[in-house]
Amino acid sequence: MNTDREVSRHYGGGNLLSRLNAALAEDGIDPDHPSMEALAPYDQFHGRGLEATTEVANLVRATASDHILDIGSGIGGPARYFANRFGRLVTGIDLTPEFCAVARHLTQLLDFEDRITFEIGDALAMPFADGSFDGAYSMNVSMNIADKSAFYREIHRVLKPGGWLALSEIAKGEGGELDYPAPWARSASTSFLSTPEETRRNLLEAGFDVIRLHSTREEALAFGARARAIVERGEKPPSRAAMLMDREIASQATANVSRGLSEARIIPIEVLARKPAQASPGAESDPTLQPHQTDRRQAASPQKEDLA
Repeated sequence: MNTDREVSRHYGGGNLLSRLNAALAEDGIDPDHPSMEALAPYDQFHGRGLEATTEVANLVRATASDHILDIGSGIGGPARYFANRFGRLVTGIDLTPEFCAVARHLTQLLDFEDRITFEIGDALAMPFADGSFDGAYSMNVSMNIADKSAFYREIHRVLKPGGWLALSEIAKGEGGELDYPAPWARSASTSFLSTPEETRRNLLEAGFDVIRLHSTREEALAFGARARAIVERGEKPPSRAAMLMDREIASQATANVSRGLSEARIIPIEVLARKPAQASPGAESDPTLQPHQTDRRQAASPQKEDLA
């Protein structure tokens, strides 16, 4: 089986822009003149949506000239958030052509095309030169990648020395195997979950310093409870991206993830890592990584809030 083709088919089922426009119109929004706020329930293709994107952005402190890489950029919600918040250049890369096409369309509507570009590409062989980016982030992407070591090595390659990496991912818990379909895969054949311990080890072996690795399971459970309460009141859930992608299996996929969270079969994690800088003796510490500054030796030993 061609895994890349199956993953792309899962996400890019066709007519995504038409479905999005119909959903916006149902919300009372002009699809040709949406705001970032109106798109937020739909353009954040990961657990907890904009809430999680904001948390990942809070992990870093971008500098004045940063060029940021979004790995698995979807239809561009996080890229637009980062560009708007930090005023920096963002390049997104995604395996699914339909995602990139919709991302470009929405980015043009919101007048961000001078700061954001999207490219179709494989996260294991990115079309960028060594040391191209000052920072990178990836949200709910590695679950579809079997070779995590190659994934992290490729990110390490395209980052400049001292570059930061922020991850928001779904890790494998100790409660047993997840039921499928899930929002990221219809079956286990395209789902490759690693434990938090494996995630830390793979990052270290790729050459990163792991600054922080922690569970956001409690936040995910709380978000789910709030979303259910909103739906019970007859309102739309705060995050609706899965409804666009998995239109015929959305309810089942959402229920499987909710059960997986409650039974600790899956554990959402956030990670902050860094490619070591080639700093001269006496150089100041990197301000983009405070207050979670650490060294490689400390990263190998978990802190209180850490997993692994």
